[in-house]
This record gives sequence, structure tokens and C-alpha cells, in this order.
Amino acid sequence: MERLQKILANAGVASRRASAEMIKEGRVAVDGEVILEPGAKFNPSACEIRVDGKAVNAHEKKIYIMLNKPKGYISTVHDPRGRRTILDLVPNVGTRLFPVGRLDRDTEGLLLLTNDGHATHVLTHPRFGIYKTYLAVVNGVPDEDRLNLLRNGVRLLSGHISSPAGVRLIAVSEDCALVEIKIGEGRKRQVREMFDSVGHPVRSLTRTHLGELDIGDLKVGSWRYLTAAEEDWIRNMAARSGEGVESCERTS
Repeated sequence: MERLQKILANAGVASRRASAEMIKEGRVAVDGEVILEPGAKFNPSACEIRVDGKAVNAHEKKIYIMLNKPKGYISTVHDPRGRRTILDLVPNVGTRLFPVGRLDRDTEGLLLLTNDGHATHVLTHPRFGIYKTYLAVVNGVPDEDRLNLLRNGVRLLSGHISSPAGVRLIAVSEDCALVEIKIGEGRKRQVREMFDSVGHPVRSLTRTHLGELDIGDLKVGSWRYLTAAEEDWIRNMAARSGEGVESCERTS
């Protein structure tokens, strides 16, 4: 059995959060009955699910695309202000794709797009411990004390204290440094705020890894499908979440 909001997310209808809202709004019916509880459980193989009257294919093929996002693009599928979005860079694959997390407009690097809502949840939720690795060019050269502050956690603008991070000084010049930083969180502009807090503002930022996914030599603005090994890693991470599929009819 699976939660209804998870079934919708896995089918590429929307993210888990958006799927839950759609259910609460009375837009989702299972076998002709409107369901208002996102956590209600069903066997997707044994029932008909409709959203706004349209049938949902709960067994749609999962698609995973790695994009090397350039600067100047919004990490969303639609922008009401008409700005360029990441979907301008990838092909129409015949199903709705959404990004796994986000990169701000001025950040480059690895962004995964998929129609797999459960994988998106596992790869982005902090409790699953999927680290994201960035290369940051920062003003000045941070000393070991400031690097340790970043490693141990610093206060962000929101008041939140960042979780422990992996931080390594890669290279230095007269007025800047290249720093690798690994974080398990994904708060808006978090890496930039972390470096601001220790007095070394970010000049440029690139995400190189999402867990075991590596941007490698993929050129900026280019995309590719994940390899079989990379897809296996995602499935293993999803399986570790403990939200496997059982069987049969609805339970309350």
C-alpha cells in the first residue's frame, strides 16, 4: 500500500507537497470517490485514480535527467515573470519533469530533473543525509578558524544554525580562494549565506555532486540521461527510506 500523495508524486503529477494540497482541495478521486486525506493508502495497481477528472498513470516510466545548469536560469518549471527556466534547456520527454531541489539563478552546476516524486523526496529531505557538494570561489582567503566555523555550523539570516559541513580549501590566489563545501541541507542561498557569515562572500558557485551523482565533464548548459548505475543508486536511496510498496486495497 502507498499513500495517495506519494502515488501522485511518483506518477509525476506534482511534488509531494503540491499533491497533498490537491487532495485536500478535493481534486483527486479514487475509484470514483473523492479522497480528502493525503495519507490514505491504496494499491496503485488495483484502483483508478483521477485528478481533475483526468486519469493518472501510476506506472509511468521514471525518467532522470542530469543538467549542468548555467547562470541566469530559474530552477522551476514555470516562471510567471517570463524569465528563462531550466525546462528551456532540456527536451520534451512527454511527461512532467520537476527539479530535485533548486539552484539559485546565479549558481551553476548539477541539477537533477525527474518525474519520480518519491526519489525527489528522499534526495532532498535532510533526514536522509544526501550530501550536496559545491565549489565556491570566495573573496579573500579564509583561515583555518573560519573554515572550522563553517564546518561546525554558522548562523544564517533566518536564525537557523547550519548543520556540520565538510569544508576543504582547494586553491588560493592573492585576493580569492577556491573552497569545496559539502552540506546535507538545502536552504535557500545557504552556501552563500554561510560564506557571508565568515566574511568571505561568494564570487561564483557551482554544484558538482548530489550524493554519488557527479557532474563530471558535462558542459554548462548540456544535459544527459542518468546511467543505469546512477539510476540504481537512486533506487537504493529510495528503498532505504523504508517506504516500500505493500499490496491490496485501501487502509485508513
